[in-house]
Amino acid sequence: MRIFSSAICVALFTPVLALSAVSSNAGLSNDPVAKSPGATSPDATAPGATELVAKNLAARGGAALAAIHSLRMVGKLTVPGGFELSFNELKSRATGAVRLELTLQGLTIVQAYDGKEGWQIQPFEGRKDAVRMSDDEARALADEALIDGYLLASKVTGGNIVNLGEEDVDGTLAYKLRLIQTDGDEFTYYLDPDTYLEIKIVEKRRLRGAEQQTEYELGDYERVLGAYFPFSIDSGPVGSSQRQQINLDHIDGNVAIDGLPFSQPVKK
Repeated sequence: MRIFSSAICVALFTPVLALSAVSSNAGLSNDPVAKSPGATSPDATAPGATELVAKNLAARGGAALAAIHSLRMVGKLTVPGGFELSFNELKSRATGAVRLELTLQGLTIVQAYDGKEGWQIQPFEGRKDAVRMSDDEARALADEALIDGYLLASKVTGGNIVNLGEEDVDGTLAYKLRLIQTDGDEFTYYLDPDTYLEIKIVEKRRLRGAEQQTEYELGDYERVLGAYFPFSIDSGPVGSSQRQQINLDHIDGNVAIDGLPFSQPVKK
Protein backbone atom coordinates (compact mmCIF):
# COMPACT_ATOMS: atom_id res chain seq x y z
CA MET A 1 0.00 0.00 0.00
CA ARG A 2 1.26 3.41 -0.82
CA ILE A 3 0.44 7.04 -1.47
CA PHE A 4 0.02 7.86 -5.15
CA SER A 5 0.57 11.57 -5.69
CA SER A 6 -0.83 13.68 -8.51
CA ALA A 7 -2.28 17.11 -9.16
CA ILE A 8 -5.74 15.76 -8.33
CA CYS A 9 -4.50 14.42 -4.97
CA VAL A 10 -5.25 10.77 -5.71
CA ALA A 11 -4.02 8.18 -3.20
CA LEU A 12 -3.71 4.60 -4.36
CA PHE A 13 -3.26 1.38 -2.52
CA THR A 14 -2.75 -2.22 -3.65
CA PRO A 15 -6.09 -3.90 -3.41
CA VAL A 16 -4.53 -7.29 -3.04
CA LEU A 17 -3.11 -8.80 0.09
CA ALA A 18 -2.38 -12.24 -1.27
CA LEU A 19 -0.40 -14.59 0.92
CA SER A 20 1.86 -17.54 0.11
CA ALA A 21 3.70 -19.08 3.04
CA VAL A 22 4.16 -18.54 6.77
CA SER A 23 7.35 -16.63 7.42
CA SER A 24 10.21 -18.51 9.01
CA ASN A 25 12.75 -15.72 8.47
CA ALA A 26 10.71 -12.92 10.03
CA GLY A 27 10.87 -12.55 13.80
CA LEU A 28 7.63 -13.47 15.58
CA SER A 29 6.85 -12.20 19.06
CA ASN A 30 3.90 -12.24 21.44
CA ASP A 31 5.23 -9.29 23.41
CA PRO A 32 3.62 -5.94 22.52
CA VAL A 33 5.98 -3.10 21.66
CA ALA A 34 3.24 -0.51 22.10
CA LYS A 35 -0.39 -0.47 23.06
CA SER A 36 -3.07 1.69 21.46
CA PRO A 37 -5.99 3.08 23.45
CA GLY A 38 -8.63 0.35 23.69
CA ALA A 39 -6.17 -2.43 22.94
CA THR A 40 -5.78 -5.41 25.26
CA SER A 41 -2.53 -7.31 25.76
CA PRO A 42 -2.34 -10.94 24.59
CA ASP A 43 -3.14 -13.49 27.30
CA ALA A 44 -2.00 -17.07 27.74
CA THR A 45 -5.05 -18.52 25.98
CA ALA A 46 -5.06 -16.16 22.99
CA PRO A 47 -3.38 -17.18 19.70
CA GLY A 48 0.23 -16.09 19.39
CA ALA A 49 1.74 -14.24 16.44
CA THR A 50 2.86 -17.44 14.72
CA GLU A 51 -0.58 -19.02 15.01
CA LEU A 52 -2.36 -15.87 13.84
CA VAL A 53 -0.18 -15.60 10.74
CA ALA A 54 -0.82 -19.28 9.98
CA LYS A 55 -4.58 -18.85 10.40
CA ASN A 56 -4.53 -15.77 8.18
CA LEU A 57 -2.63 -17.70 5.53
CA ALA A 58 -5.15 -20.55 5.64
CA ALA A 59 -8.06 -18.10 5.45
CA ARG A 60 -6.64 -16.46 2.34
CA GLY A 61 -6.25 -19.74 0.49
CA GLY A 62 -2.97 -21.31 1.58
CA ALA A 63 -1.14 -23.05 -1.25
CA ALA A 64 -3.56 -21.62 -3.83
CA LEU A 65 -1.99 -18.20 -3.26
CA ALA A 66 1.52 -19.45 -3.93
CA ALA A 67 0.31 -20.82 -7.28
CA ILE A 68 -0.67 -17.34 -8.49
CA HIS A 69 2.23 -15.94 -10.52
CA SER A 70 0.51 -12.81 -11.86
CA LEU A 71 -2.53 -10.67 -11.06
CA ARG A 72 -4.63 -8.12 -12.87
CA MET A 73 -7.13 -5.99 -10.91
CA VAL A 74 -9.72 -3.86 -12.68
CA GLY A 75 -12.32 -1.51 -11.22
CA LYS A 76 -12.82 2.10 -10.24
CA LEU A 77 -11.41 4.52 -7.70
CA THR A 78 -13.71 7.17 -6.21
CA VAL A 79 -11.96 10.16 -4.64
CA PRO A 80 -13.24 13.15 -2.62
CA GLY A 81 -15.43 15.33 -4.79
CA GLY A 82 -17.08 12.32 -6.38
CA PHE A 83 -14.56 11.90 -9.19
CA GLU A 84 -14.36 8.35 -10.53
CA LEU A 85 -11.21 7.04 -12.17
CA SER A 86 -10.76 3.70 -13.89
CA PHE A 87 -8.32 1.52 -11.98
CA ASN A 88 -6.03 -1.10 -13.51
CA GLU A 89 -3.14 -2.86 -11.80
CA LEU A 90 -0.85 -5.62 -13.04
CA LYS A 91 1.83 -7.40 -11.03
CA SER A 92 4.29 -10.21 -11.59
CA ARG A 93 5.63 -12.57 -8.95
CA ALA A 94 8.65 -13.68 -11.01
CA THR A 95 10.08 -10.19 -11.47
CA GLY A 96 8.60 -8.44 -8.42
CA ALA A 97 7.18 -5.86 -10.81
CA VAL A 98 3.97 -3.82 -10.79
CA ARG A 99 2.19 -1.34 -13.04
CA LEU A 100 -0.71 0.88 -11.94
CA GLU A 101 -2.91 2.96 -14.20
CA LEU A 102 -5.63 5.51 -13.37
CA THR A 103 -7.61 7.11 -16.16
CA LEU A 104 -9.81 10.22 -16.03
CA GLN A 105 -11.11 12.24 -18.98
CA GLY A 106 -8.79 10.49 -21.40
CA LEU A 107 -5.64 11.09 -19.35
CA THR A 108 -3.84 8.14 -17.74
CA ILE A 109 -1.55 8.31 -14.73
CA VAL A 110 1.00 5.48 -14.75
CA GLN A 111 3.29 4.29 -11.99
CA ALA A 112 5.47 1.21 -12.41
CA TYR A 113 8.30 -0.72 -10.81
CA ASP A 114 10.32 -3.09 -12.99
CA GLY A 115 11.95 -5.04 -10.17
CA LYS A 116 14.85 -2.60 -9.83
CA GLU A 117 13.64 0.96 -10.43
CA GLY A 118 10.39 2.91 -10.37
CA TRP A 119 9.04 5.39 -12.91
CA GLN A 120 5.86 7.35 -13.53
CA ILE A 121 3.86 9.41 -16.00
CA GLN A 122 1.85 12.29 -14.49
CA PRO A 123 -0.23 13.99 -17.20
CA PHE A 124 -2.26 15.96 -14.63
CA GLU A 125 0.99 17.66 -13.67
CA GLY A 126 1.72 18.46 -17.30
CA ARG A 127 4.19 15.62 -17.69
CA LYS A 128 3.59 13.26 -20.60
CA ASP A 129 7.01 11.60 -20.56
CA ALA A 130 8.03 8.88 -18.10
CA VAL A 131 10.36 10.05 -15.33
CA ARG A 132 12.29 8.10 -12.74
CA MET A 133 10.89 7.97 -9.21
CA SER A 134 12.72 8.96 -6.06
CA ASP A 135 14.23 6.13 -4.02
CA ASP A 136 11.48 6.42 -1.37
CA GLU A 137 8.73 6.26 -3.98
CA ALA A 138 10.35 3.30 -5.71
CA ARG A 139 10.75 1.47 -2.40
CA ALA A 140 7.06 1.95 -1.63
CA LEU A 141 6.09 0.73 -5.10
CA ALA A 142 8.38 -2.29 -4.70
CA ASP A 143 6.41 -3.21 -1.57
CA GLU A 144 3.21 -2.86 -3.55
CA ALA A 145 4.48 -5.34 -6.13
CA LEU A 146 4.44 -8.15 -3.56
CA ILE A 147 1.71 -10.61 -4.50
CA ASP A 148 2.07 -12.20 -1.05
CA GLY A 149 1.39 -8.91 0.72
CA TYR A 150 3.65 -7.33 3.33
CA LEU A 151 2.80 -9.66 6.19
CA LEU A 152 3.82 -12.96 4.65
CA ALA A 153 6.33 -11.53 2.22
CA SER A 154 8.46 -10.86 5.31
CA LYS A 155 9.58 -14.46 4.81
CA VAL A 156 11.78 -13.02 2.07
CA THR A 157 12.09 -9.34 2.95
CA GLY A 158 12.67 -9.86 6.68
CA GLY A 159 11.19 -7.93 9.58
CA ASN A 160 9.58 -8.59 12.93
CA ILE A 161 5.93 -9.56 13.53
CA VAL A 162 4.58 -8.57 16.94
CA ASN A 163 1.33 -9.65 18.63
CA LEU A 164 -0.39 -6.58 20.07
CA GLY A 165 -3.39 -8.38 21.53
CA GLU A 166 -6.92 -7.33 20.56
CA GLU A 167 -8.57 -4.02 19.68
CA ASP A 168 -12.08 -2.92 18.81
CA VAL A 169 -12.65 -2.15 15.12
CA ASP A 170 -16.19 -0.85 14.57
CA GLY A 171 -17.63 -3.26 17.13
CA THR A 172 -15.41 -6.23 16.27
CA LEU A 173 -12.73 -7.24 18.76
CA ALA A 174 -10.00 -7.88 16.19
CA TYR A 175 -6.63 -9.56 16.62
CA LYS A 176 -3.83 -7.04 16.15
CA LEU A 177 -0.43 -7.77 14.59
CA ARG A 178 2.34 -5.35 13.68
CA LEU A 179 4.98 -5.96 11.04
CA ILE A 180 8.10 -3.85 11.42
CA GLN A 181 10.16 -4.04 8.24
CA THR A 182 13.94 -3.93 8.24
CA ASP A 183 13.81 -0.41 6.75
CA GLY A 184 11.65 0.80 9.66
CA ASP A 185 8.28 0.96 7.88
CA GLU A 186 5.40 -0.44 9.96
CA PHE A 187 2.15 -2.17 9.00
CA THR A 188 -0.48 -2.92 11.64
CA TYR A 189 -2.97 -5.64 10.73
CA TYR A 190 -6.39 -6.17 12.31
CA LEU A 191 -7.76 -9.69 11.75
CA ASP A 192 -11.39 -10.70 12.08
CA PRO A 193 -11.64 -13.12 15.06
CA ASP A 194 -13.93 -15.50 13.15
CA THR A 195 -12.47 -15.54 9.64
CA TYR A 196 -8.89 -14.36 10.35
CA LEU A 197 -9.11 -12.16 7.25
CA GLU A 198 -7.76 -8.61 7.32
CA ILE A 199 -10.45 -6.04 8.06
CA LYS A 200 -8.16 -3.05 8.63
CA ILE A 201 -4.52 -2.14 8.01
CA VAL A 202 -2.60 0.93 9.15
CA GLU A 203 0.55 1.75 7.20
CA LYS A 204 3.32 3.98 8.53
CA ARG A 205 6.27 4.83 6.30
CA ARG A 206 8.60 7.71 5.44
CA LEU A 207 8.39 9.36 2.04
CA ARG A 208 10.63 12.24 1.06
CA GLY A 209 11.70 12.61 4.69
CA ALA A 210 8.19 12.90 6.13
CA GLU A 211 6.25 10.25 8.03
CA GLN A 212 2.93 9.26 6.44
CA GLN A 213 0.23 7.15 8.06
CA THR A 214 -2.61 5.69 6.02
CA GLU A 215 -5.42 3.40 7.11
CA TYR A 216 -7.33 0.92 4.96
CA GLU A 217 -10.62 -0.86 5.65
CA LEU A 218 -11.13 -4.03 3.63
CA GLY A 219 -14.31 -5.91 2.75
CA ASP A 220 -16.34 -7.79 0.13
CA TYR A 221 -13.92 -10.70 -0.08
CA GLU A 222 -14.32 -12.94 -3.12
CA ARG A 223 -12.57 -16.10 -4.24
CA VAL A 224 -10.15 -16.02 -7.18
CA LEU A 225 -8.36 -19.23 -8.19
CA GLY A 226 -8.92 -20.61 -4.70
CA ALA A 227 -7.64 -17.50 -2.90
CA TYR A 228 -9.64 -14.71 -1.24
CA PHE A 229 -9.17 -11.04 -2.07
CA PRO A 230 -10.94 -7.87 -0.87
CA PHE A 231 -12.98 -6.24 -3.64
CA SER A 232 -13.81 -3.11 -1.63
CA ILE A 233 -11.23 -0.90 0.11
CA ASP A 234 -11.90 2.39 1.90
CA SER A 235 -8.78 4.40 2.73
CA GLY A 236 -7.35 7.73 3.78
CA PRO A 237 -4.74 9.45 5.95
CA VAL A 238 -5.04 8.59 9.64
CA GLY A 239 -7.11 11.26 11.41
CA SER A 240 -8.46 12.76 8.18
CA SER A 241 -12.06 12.88 7.01
CA GLN A 242 -10.87 12.70 3.39
CA ARG A 243 -11.61 9.17 2.21
CA GLN A 244 -11.50 7.32 -1.07
CA GLN A 245 -12.77 3.94 -2.16
CA ILE A 246 -11.65 1.28 -4.58
CA ASN A 247 -14.34 -1.04 -5.91
CA LEU A 248 -13.06 -3.87 -8.07
CA ASP A 249 -15.08 -5.39 -10.89
CA HIS A 250 -12.79 -8.37 -11.24
CA ILE A 251 -9.40 -9.82 -10.33
CA ASP A 252 -7.78 -12.22 -12.79
CA GLY A 253 -5.04 -14.58 -11.70
CA ASN A 254 -2.22 -16.08 -13.77
CA VAL A 255 -2.79 -13.72 -16.67
CA ALA A 256 -0.36 -13.60 -19.58
CA ILE A 257 1.96 -10.61 -19.50
CA ASP A 258 2.67 -9.41 -23.03
CA GLY A 259 5.42 -7.05 -24.03
CA LEU A 260 7.31 -4.96 -21.48
CA PRO A 261 4.61 -3.19 -19.42
CA PHE A 262 6.90 -2.64 -16.42
CA SER A 263 9.86 -1.12 -18.29
CA GLN A 264 10.25 2.65 -18.49
CA PRO A 265 9.49 3.89 -22.02
CA VAL A 266 12.36 5.46 -23.88
CA LYS A 267 11.79 9.15 -24.52
CA LYS A 268 11.33 9.80 -28.23
